Amino acid sequence: MVMVQIPMCNEKEVYQQSIAAVCILDWPREKMLVQILDDSDDLEVQQLIKAEVQKWQQRGVRIVYRHRLIRTGYKAGNLKSAMGCDYVKDYEFVAIFDADFQPAPDFLKKTIPYFKGNDDLALVQTRWAFVNKDENLLTRLQNINLSFHFEVEQQVNGVFINFFGFNGTAGVWRIKALEDCGGWLERTTVEDMDIAVRAHLCGWKFIYLNDVKCLCELPESYEAYKKQQHRWHSGPMQLFRLCFFDVIKSKVSVAKKANLIFLFFLLRKLILPFYSFTLFCIILPLTMFLPEAQLPAWVVCYVPGIMSILNILPAPRSFPFIVPYLLFENTMSVTKFNAMISGLFKFGSSYEWIVTKKLGRSSEADLVSYAEKETDPMLQSGNLQRSSSEPGIAELTKPVPNKTGKSRRNRLYRKELALAFILLTAAVRSLLSAQGIHFYFLLFQGVSFLVVGLDLIGEQVS
Repeated sequence: MVMVQIPMCNEKEVYQQSIAAVCILDWPREKMLVQILDDSDDLEVQQLIKAEVQKWQQRGVRIVYRHRLIRTGYKAGNLKSAMGCDYVKDYEFVAIFDADFQPAPDFLKKTIPYFKGNDDLALVQTRWAFVNKDENLLTRLQNINLSFHFEVEQQVNGVFINFFGFNGTAGVWRIKALEDCGGWLERTTVEDMDIAVRAHLCGWKFIYLNDVKCLCELPESYEAYKKQQHRWHSGPMQLFRLCFFDVIKSKVSVAKKANLIFLFFLLRKLILPFYSFTLFCIILPLTMFLPEAQLPAWVVCYVPGIMSILNILPAPRSFPFIVPYLLFENTMSVTKFNAMISGLFKFGSSYEWIVTKKLGRSSEADLVSYAEKETDPMLQSGNLQRSSSEPGIAELTKPVPNKTGKSRRNRLYRKELALAFILLTAAVRSLLSAQGIHFYFLLFQGVSFLVVGLDLIGEQVS
């Protein structure tokens, strides 16, 4: 008995394709219930989603629409409310998908069998695949980062430790495990990481399936990506502050405690952003104005270069973008460092949750839905207008026109522009003092900050 949940909030661009994807999952209908958990405060969006749910209900799908009157706790509060329904006790597993995710029809058949005979297995997590990874430079650089995350971090932790961070979507949970570790809590903006850590401390195991992919969409504008990264880096620091002593006092082995504290929390979320920000944005520019202070070339060039090569190995087709990737990661260290500080010290912005803007890119599920609408008069009234970077799909779909008529304008990011000025000034100083390789790095890094500060990377979303 499987329950499928799609939490969403004002997801006008993607609600149709995500609902269609889960409604055509290949699983006995009497053993599957779909919950559409709508937190939208836009009445028009609520009505559209309700209408879509009713269409699938008329076709025999067991699907329910839920809307909360009191919208507290963001996604965690939404999931917590849904798990409080009386009928949940009839189900053994729950599959969770964000609104832009489109699982393949055989998703459940490829994941649920792993629970058989593994009574201590809490989570089966699948890999994300991106329908728009080649859409622009920003999505290409994101693909490099996430490929490393799934190919290396998730896979290694899954094999050797039976634990990794739940990605919040495209995974199947044993409901008993959710209840055993306390259920969804509203104390951070990374409810997925929170419940994964608590389940791990309770002795539950996780499995990661790298060969099962779930299609989704990458943010295509820098504004959307920056807000997403702020939440992804402030949330873990909130959680680290809240659960540090729980980890210390837990009954798991010392090795697992060390992995949680140093690798899971500190290395990727605190140490690396701090290293990149302080070294490349503060220390290196200052050395250009202090002749007695010198940084060797291996610190500035070789170490970052080797780290970038290691990060890009899981996505070998992206190798031509290795230099932009290195420069962009250093640029993003400003946002990540700021988010880390705000999360660690409970600044106001650390609890901000802004839904990542989506554009409604197409997938195979759209094509299935499209074909069904062509043959089903009841569904012909719905419009399926999407754009995609996937081969063949672009011929069938068209981008949604800008109905508002408003022109899209570039935003200006003051922190990035200020650092661009500092770095370019330091580059000029380096050139005048014949500092060699430092000049090139400062110049290119300064240009990178300038491009991002002027919002010239990615799409502009009004």
